[in-house]
Amino acid sequence: MARPLPLHPIMEQSFAAIDREIGEHGLTSAEYAIVRRVIHSTADFEFKHLLYFSPGAIAGAIAALQTGVPIVVDVGMVKQGVTSMVAQTFGNPLISAIEQVGAPLPGKTRTETGILQCFASYPEAIFVIGNAPTALIALCQQLPATVEPALVIGAPVGFISVLESKALLAQTRVPQIRVEGRKGGSPTAAAILNALLVLAWEAAP
Repeated sequence: MARPLPLHPIMEQSFAAIDREIGEHGLTSAEYAIVRRVIHSTADFEFKHLLYFSPGAIAGAIAALQTGVPIVVDVGMVKQGVTSMVAQTFGNPLISAIEQVGAPLPGKTRTETGILQCFASYPEAIFVIGNAPTALIALCQQLPATVEPALVIGAPVGFISVLESKALLAQTRVPQIRVEGRKGGSPTAAAILNALLVLAWEAAP
């Protein structure tokens, strides 16, 4: 087992407060570790009911992270939220899709274009969408593919195309962790990935 990652005292106290307040739940220990980190990042206990985990998604993501699979995020805010944890654990290649783009493809946003380019280059990556529903839609429209992502974290936030993007993800068979409804956002997406990195690190031989 790898040495546990140190917790800042404030985070440790926050986790303890969440443990006291969360009440009954049917989450596995790994699912709860992810939900608790999201609640810590958002102060929103509704996420206890909003996170969906497809069968085997957590175990598959842990294995992929341990082998150094690339991590593709949609925007810089998600990248900033996970850079430190990636560096502390496995040092996976970390790519921000929007930073890969010069001019967008015709009829596409820069984030959509970046996700499509990243999928062409790293189809086996973990994809983390915390901001742009159009990027999630573009990714889902590439599935099924010969090589599919190790995991898709679908957590865009807002009012336009958000519900549609998550519904489209739900229709795919790709391993996924999805935030139901309109909630999500970059801090939520980063929290999910950071929790997975911690789980992967602590499970490493």
